[in-house]
Amino acid sequence: MGEDQVVLLQCNIDDMTGEALGFALDLLLSQGALDAWFTPIYMKKNRPATMLSVLCRPADCDRMSDLMLVHTTTLGVRIGAVDRRVAERRFVEVDTSFGPVQCKVKVVSGHVVSVKPEYEDCARLADSQHVSLDRVRTSAVRAYYDRCEGTAEQRS
Repeated sequence: MGEDQVVLLQCNIDDMTGEALGFALDLLLSQGALDAWFTPIYMKKNRPATMLSVLCRPADCDRMSDLMLVHTTTLGVRIGAVDRRVAERRFVEVDTSFGPVQCKVKVVSGHVVSVKPEYEDCARLADSQHVSLDRVRTSAVRAYYDRCEGTAEQRS
């Protein structure tokens, strides 16, 4: 388990199209934002609007806020430091009857608490093998636990 500090950038927008908002969000994520999301809000005079929130590393704060100012109609960006606690993550490739799948393993206080197969791997295999996405995901999780049950990796 690790702790670090990130920056939360936010702005309210009431005069952009959905396509333009989507472009800005995709751009921020592709340029290194740790996460970015929209929240529907109401502004003064009950105008429907969108709040854009971006998490980034402190070193990226100026660049990310500049991107928000350039690629949205906002006139200002709120900036706040946020402490966060982060679960340890491990990546493990498992073999399924459909093919290999990369899994993200979440570890808290030294214990595996969840296994999440990577969507892209599962989607590719589901499409090529003509089976449901859920079937591939289930197979990957089962393969992880079959492989790691009782091993140091499972216990750690």
